[in-house]
Amino acid sequence: MTSWWHRHRRTLRAVILAVLLALCGLMILALVREQTGTQGLLVGFGLALFPVPLLIAAFRWLSGALPAPWRTHLFAFAWGACAATLVAILANGFATNWLASSVVVDSPGEADTLGATVIAPFVEETTKAAAVLLLFLYRRRQLDSVVAGIAVAGITATGFAFTENILYLGTAYGEDSALDPDSLSNSATAATFFIRIVLAPFAHPLFTALVGVAFGMVATLPRRRRVLRWVLPFAGLFTGILLHAIWNGSASFENLTFMAVYGLFMIPVFAALTWLAIWSRTHELRVVRNTLPAYAAAGWFDEPEPWSLSSMRARSLARATARRSHGPEAARTVARYQHDATALALLRSRAANGTTAPGFAARERELLHRIWNNRALAGPPTTSAALTLSQPHQPNPWGQGPVPRG
Repeated sequence: MTSWWHRHRRTLRAVILAVLLALCGLMILALVREQTGTQGLLVGFGLALFPVPLLIAAFRWLSGALPAPWRTHLFAFAWGACAATLVAILANGFATNWLASSVVVDSPGEADTLGATVIAPFVEETTKAAAVLLLFLYRRRQLDSVVAGIAVAGITATGFAFTENILYLGTAYGEDSALDPDSLSNSATAATFFIRIVLAPFAHPLFTALVGVAFGMVATLPRRRRVLRWVLPFAGLFTGILLHAIWNGSASFENLTFMAVYGLFMIPVFAALTWLAIWSRTHELRVVRNTLPAYAAAGWFDEPEPWSLSSMRARSLARATARRSHGPEAARTVARYQHDATALALLRSRAANGTTAPGFAARERELLHRIWNNRALAGPPTTSAALTLSQPHQPNPWGQGPVPRG
């Protein structure tokens, strides 16, 4: 007989995790309020909120072909905003105090600089990377590509930056209020807002995204590549720490060093990572287009559907058509159909390349079952979208083994 714990363990684990994250949130809220005051906390919260919707929308868009559930990204954001920030503030404060009281440095200013350049990057990137590691270990299906890794890591870092920005903006507001409560022109608040919100909202997501890239690559590697599967996560973490250290260190120098590092180093790195993310997203869609025709030949899809399922424009048109004809629930059914088809194509393609996932056959049957159940409602608008956009349909290029017949 199945025990009560066995039947409810997933729900209980989710509840325990939510409670722990909520407690971390309350603790970090109290710490920030202690440093900024209530008014500073509220001002900092309002100003720090500006880039959050844009960053989350960008990462959700990036993973649009096969997005993780909202609860996964909500966990990532909460981990970054609550757990990772709490650990980082406590660890950074302890390390800086230790440096200031030791013989390693000669002054508190040197302790702050050393802490920001060496200690903070290591602590912060490690705590943010923990969320990516947890999802990789316990929700592998939701972190099985470079695109998924970048999205999870980026949203985790967005949460971390959100809380950190509240602290910095609230502190700056408190300093301005103490100097001149009636005027905020040329203020520390405006300067902090410009640097952290306008100039570099992508800084933390950029550093942590390198860990996401590493875990996404590991998910696509054959299991026999054991050394590489261990080396890549550490290489991604080390690179993120190094970039973070360069970023923090440049702010400690004068004579426009920060702007030089920003323009000549950080912007090119950000552009390269953006290119990698978009290329990976395009590659996933190309895999869908090249893999699904075999399933169409076996009767699981109509002939035009593989092309439609590999085009984000056609996908959007299919959902809109279903919404107009049958309502919002039909549009959600079409979205599930599209996501299952993408997961099926990636699963089969990786198996053909030697990266067979555990339980491959069961997973393939599960996806095919869901696709077949939704096909009556989702198939017609998917086919209609392909025909409406008048795109040529590629012939079946399959050469990767047998496919279950519909």
